[in-house]
Amino acid sequence: MFKFLPLDPKTVFMLYFWGNLFICILIFSYAFSYATAENKKKLKTFGYGKILLTIGWVFIFLRNVAPDFISINLANTTILAGACYETIAIMSMIKTKFSRRYHLQIGITVVTMLVFNISTFLESTMNTRILIMSLGIFAIYLPPTISYFKEKKNNLFRIFYLLCYVSFEILIFLRAVYSYINPQKNFFRPSIFDSLYSIGLFLLTLIGTVGFLLLVKEKQDLRIQKLLRDKNLFFSIIAHDLKGPLGSSVALSEVMSEEIDTYSREEIKEITELLHESNKNIYKLLENLLDWSRVQTGMMEYNPKKVILNKLIEENIGLNKNAALNKNIDIKFESTEIIEADLDKDMIDTVLRNLLTNAIKFTDHHGEIIIRMQKSNQKVEVSIKDNGIGIPDNIKEKLFKINEKVIQKGTENEIGNGLGLLLCSEFVKKHNGEIWAESKLGKGSTFKFILPLKRQNH
Repeated sequence: MFKFLPLDPKTVFMLYFWGNLFICILIFSYAFSYATAENKKKLKTFGYGKILLTIGWVFIFLRNVAPDFISINLANTTILAGACYETIAIMSMIKTKFSRRYHLQIGITVVTMLVFNISTFLESTMNTRILIMSLGIFAIYLPPTISYFKEKKNNLFRIFYLLCYVSFEILIFLRAVYSYINPQKNFFRPSIFDSLYSIGLFLLTLIGTVGFLLLVKEKQDLRIQKLLRDKNLFFSIIAHDLKGPLGSSVALSEVMSEEIDTYSREEIKEITELLHESNKNIYKLLENLLDWSRVQTGMMEYNPKKVILNKLIEENIGLNKNAALNKNIDIKFESTEIIEADLDKDMIDTVLRNLLTNAIKFTDHHGEIIIRMQKSNQKVEVSIKDNGIGIPDNIKEKLFKINEKVIQKGTENEIGNGLGLLLCSEFVKKHNGEIWAESKLGKGSTFKFILPLKRQNH
């Protein structure tokens, strides 16, 4: 079985080089040809990792030919950076707490780089450097392995991918133990263990890449299925919710065009106001539908900038002032400080507009709406509270759910379909925030959302 072993170490390193080069071509070909905009970023990050690993193997192959700085320091630093990029791409497939995990990977990589380069500067032995690199790579790949082990949504691809990286971690750990027990004097050491280690590592690298591509494709397929379901719902909303106000507009305009001479000035004014209200409802529905479809298809990009949240809230209060005055509703804004945050202004503007419009719609004449804002732990919580009609429990459970139909009329029979709240939910999620509603029937409602103050990684 071992008659072909040990392999020439330089042949193994050439195999690494060509294998990683092939993987780079495969990753970038898939990214540019088939991947969605969302997955392209993940694939490119994974691809950049493989490019750095390829360059690192080239530098290592130049051992005893190029200066030690290139073949030792630069080579291993490049390999660590490649491993960091690869693991960041792997963990981006799991959205939960990605920002924290992202910073953890950067931290582990930087510490390993510093320890390795300091040990080289202090002229430590080759075996010590190999031990540091083995344990460093083990530490870099450990968080994504644990993350996939904890992942609840397990399927065949995820289990396959997890087993691959568990095997990879075991192999790296065995390499560290073997190097500790059997110190090596020469870097290119022909031994059966080193040959088996190299072949195993190479095969796991290829299998892991295939597993990553399968996960990306699975996620893309699930996304396509969701878009198809959303498309059906989209047409359902157009067919049902748009038909009502549009039909009213057609009927009112027909009355105006055919029987205008038979009506008094006051009656014409009343019909015109009804026509205006109907057209306004159509416009709001279309605006929400278009925004929602742009989010679902990835056409609306998350573009955060420094925004003073107080000013944004005050602007929306001003825009809704007339609607509130028509019902003698008092709008109060309570805030103890000026809060600046990294937000997509258009998205949060839409969230505030929809929540404030809803509050006015479901509050009786002479009612009150209170907007509060407070900062805590690098996050800001905004609440919009009204003393209106409240939300029945059976409707409250359906809020923010795309597959549930929400119909509740306002205090003046204003029509609502819940699409605005779906949009609010989508936009808040884009900021890695949370949104929810608290309500008691007949006692009013409070809609709250929490946003991080600093820009989140996506």
